[in-house]
Amino acid sequence: MFHSPFIIEPGTKVQLSHIDPGDTRDLRDKDQGKAELKQIRKDIRDLQERLFAGHQQSLLVILQATDTGGKDGTIKDVFKGVNQQGCRVTSFREPTPEELDHDFLWRIHRHTPSKGMIGVFNRSQYEDVLVVRVKHLVAESVWSQRFNAINEFEKRLSENGTRILKFYLHISKDEQKERLQARLDNPDKHWKFSKGDLADRELWDDYQVAFEDAISRCSTAHAPWFVIPANHKWARNVFIARTVRAALEDMNPQFPEQTDDLSGIVIPD
Repeated sequence: MFHSPFIIEPGTKVQLSHIDPGDTRDLRDKDQGKAELKQIRKDIRDLQERLFAGHQQSLLVILQATDTGGKDGTIKDVFKGVNQQGCRVTSFREPTPEELDHDFLWRIHRHTPSKGMIGVFNRSQYEDVLVVRVKHLVAESVWSQRFNAINEFEKRLSENGTRILKFYLHISKDEQKERLQARLDNPDKHWKFSKGDLADRELWDDYQVAFEDAISRCSTAHAPWFVIPANHKWARNVFIARTVRAALEDMNPQFPEQTDDLSGIVIPD
């Protein structure tokens, strides 16, 4: 696995309050960030073409965050220009009655990326150890057993050629307030605001504990968690894009070998 300053090493107990959500690391300002992101996106597109053509491996990118954390913006900005043939975004919302009739991983497994594909999950299997825990939708005896099930599930995916990157978009409570207020102040953003967001905000501390537990217990060598400082959207995008590029480079996808002799082919008029 490549090095990243944001990776959570297996066995590490995460304390989100000790990680600065406003950290921009080596990035001086937004202009530098945007310029770098533009180049990284080109690199990702080139690597994705090789991944799709080679049809041997797949990449799964998981995004989790509190409300307003920036999952939608990350998808739009980091994967801009990626060939849609080779990239599929799946958003997981409240389970349907059919999904509830199966085990909690059933709806997730159906959307994991096939060979050659990049899959992006907006929320994921982790909702079943986050929301259900904080809102007491299932008993602790139920959700507490799901960490092992998730680790085994991700291990199987990895063993079958899927590289997994899990990102927690780390924003401060003050930043969340500003983003919620911005949605209220802009009529074009009212559709993104729900009164339920305020109820969830009341549970901020409970969610932080739940995220810390999930990240600590489920960051593994085959499916690491990355805690990304996300108060500055432009820095967040660069940090995640760097990680995606590094993972693809480490996977080193190759174009398939050409077995047919094309030297004598002439395209007819």
